[in-house]
Amino acid sequence: MSEATGLELSDITVGYGGVPAVRGLSASVRRGEILALLGPNGSGKTTTLLAAVGALPLMAGDVRALGEPIDRRIERNARRGITLVPDTRGVFHRLSVSDNLRLAKRKGGMEIDAVFDYFPKLKTMRSRRCGNLSGGEQQMLALAKALLTGPQVLLIDEMSLGLSPIAVQDLLPRLRAIADDHNMAVVLVEQHIDLALGIADSAVVLHHGRVALSASASELKANRDRVEDAYFGR
Repeated sequence: MSEATGLELSDITVGYGGVPAVRGLSASVRRGEILALLGPNGSGKTTTLLAAVGALPLMAGDVRALGEPIDRRIERNARRGITLVPDTRGVFHRLSVSDNLRLAKRKGGMEIDAVFDYFPKLKTMRSRRCGNLSGGEQQMLALAKALLTGPQVLLIDEMSLGLSPIAVQDLLPRLRAIADDHNMAVVLVEQHIDLALGIADSAVVLHHGRVALSASASELKANRDRVEDAYFGR
């Protein structure tokens, strides 16, 4: 696999306490592309992301990022540019927006002013305490913090969790622009299926820890019934 393929999961099985939660999953995403990881709650989406960053040991299979095997130490993978934005968003609620951004900044990452180009609203609320931000604003901040670390492979868990459809419609095109502008491989776990397929290049639907459907995003968007059948295991 060349570095053009940002992330490749090859027949991975992973779980908790020796019990598999994901079985035989294979998927890949190239640099500059977005993979939408879809499926109902409990289908193994978060487990897949944790395995991809080295936070969960594999029971079988292989994970490679940027042409090299994933390290068992998550901090080493982070230094290589493998970044996870968790569904908890990972922001410090008692600190200001500016303080959150300064703490996240890493050598080689995007500059703070450049991040404001994607999220100009954050610039107007730099002194505001993070705990006083709306859910959509906190998600903007979480994505901005991730960009400051210099990711080459960006994994985002439940970006729209708790957000209004309008907020999701605002955020997703920005993610598409980020992937395009920075040749970044993105894996997006998302419950808004149509919106996710609208910005993704490819998609995988999980059901009970197995791949129920895998195809280009455009193909799945044009065949919505196939997605629903896979989503609900029909």
